[in-house]
Amino acid sequence: MSPAPPGRPLLGIVLIVVATAFFAVLDGTAKLLAATWPPVWVAWARYTAQGALMLAILLPIRGPRLWHTRRPGGQALRALFLLATTVCIVTALRRMPLAETTAVVFTAPLFVVLLSRPILGESVGRLRWIATGLGFAGALIVTRPGAGLAVDGMLLAAAGALTLALYQIMTRQMSPQEDPLAMLFWNALVGSVVLTPLLAWQGELGPLELRSAGLVLTMGVAAGLGHFLLIRAFREAPASLLSPVSYLQILMAAAVGWLFFEQFPDPLSLAGMAVIILSGALLAWQAHQAD
Repeated sequence: MSPAPPGRPLLGIVLIVVATAFFAVLDGTAKLLAATWPPVWVAWARYTAQGALMLAILLPIRGPRLWHTRRPGGQALRALFLLATTVCIVTALRRMPLAETTAVVFTAPLFVVLLSRPILGESVGRLRWIATGLGFAGALIVTRPGAGLAVDGMLLAAAGALTLALYQIMTRQMSPQEDPLAMLFWNALVGSVVLTPLLAWQGELGPLELRSAGLVLTMGVAAGLGHFLLIRAFREAPASLLSPVSYLQILMAAAVGWLFFEQFPDPLSLAGMAVIILSGALLAWQAHQAD
């Protein structure tokens, strides 16, 4: 990515705060739909709505540049990792509260640290290992025995964190040479194409109610705008500055869970979330010192 011009870091922070709000809305909407829809249908609706909106708005402007890429195979694999993340998260949300699911998924940066040496060849210093250990400790506090969380939900959220880390690593590798809007469109395209044949095994949904249609549209808008603003934010400010801010999504997820599902984390879960946020801040601080 090109360096940010002077005076733009504040804009980057504002953009990522708005992006995390969209992501919290996306997850909350997915949880509402997952209460009555199979997870595959929810994931398909999310990607199809995003792709349809991008085609309607951007195709007249960009034409074939909307999907042009130098690495179609890499784009497809990257999109598959995000698709796996979406299915894992949506399924976990059927079994777990929103805030706790989000907190476990936010251990993805810790998986990035663990995988960065074998995949990217990056060195991992002592502070990064300490931050990684803290993050996993925070996740254990959130998902501790006695917290009343479903074991399968916790495992699905952890699997989503792992596939999200692989998605982030591939994004880091490809983003310097690829158009960000094309990367977004490939996510939607691959998700929709892969999931469409699977719908035949998910059963009929029946007539699409106005409420469900509104939730699907909300998911598409929130996903598209959230990812677009995230990309814009990282163009305006360094990752070391923005990464800690992105952890606001955990707090926003707690607020959405409280407002719409009457679910609020208990004190120990809140403590575990605070530890996860601290580990992310340490990783960002270490990245800033290395710059």
